[in-house]
Amino acid sequence: MNSNDYILVTKELTKSFGGLVAVNRVSISVRKNSITMLMGPNGAGKTTFVNVCTGVYRPDSGKVFFDGRDITGLPPHEIYKLGFVRTFQIPIPFQSLTVLENVLAAMNSVGENPLIAVVKRRWVRVEEDMIEKAFKIMDTVGLSRFWDLPAYKLGAAQLKMLEVARALAVGAKLIALDEPIGGVDPAYANRILTYVRDLKERFDVTFLLIEHRIDIALPYVDYVYVMDRGSVVVEGTPNEVVKNPKVIEIYIGE
Repeated sequence: MNSNDYILVTKELTKSFGGLVAVNRVSISVRKNSITMLMGPNGAGKTTFVNVCTGVYRPDSGKVFFDGRDITGLPPHEIYKLGFVRTFQIPIPFQSLTVLENVLAAMNSVGENPLIAVVKRRWVRVEEDMIEKAFKIMDTVGLSRFWDLPAYKLGAAQLKMLEVARALAVGAKLIALDEPIGGVDPAYANRILTYVRDLKERFDVTFLLIEHRIDIALPYVDYVYVMDRGSVVVEGTPNEVVKNPKVIEIYIGE
């Protein structure tokens, strides 16, 4: 395995809460420019694993490597700045701002630099570039026609795509999507996953999907890790995973 081919690698990652081992020696490798899914029933440890990777929790043992760098134990804001960005199960944009303003707010406005702000012409050019980039992102996630709508008027699925748009706006290299189709009807769930595949190609970004709705998500992903009770129990391509007796047992048992 060439480590340069992978943007996220974990080795024997472990996290316990009291007597509960929530993440038990989990080793995964996420290939660059792929959609990799971490799936399993509720309580399998998926979200805790991502929380450890993104610095919300410190691991008890094990290592996390992002884009060739050891990020084990780094605080969340440093990991975010490196380009590993996660969305949440409940999207939390600035509710009173418009869709466009939410995307622009995610970008680091060069115009805020007082030295550049003095040179008005350069500042305006930067703002124009930012707005152009924002519309390109909004168009790719199906939000451009809602650009002047306050975020609180968006539906649940559109809010999820706004979170993705904001992640792209900060130049994310890897976006962890926590249940992007949770609570969304199947028709729109397919549209969300289609957007994700398109974004992967257009922006050369990698996605880590945390999901338990395997019926809808599997056709859209490149590789799958299945977690149960804190451990990875199965990994492989979608076709390999869906036929695996362990996976069938886990989901029927649920």
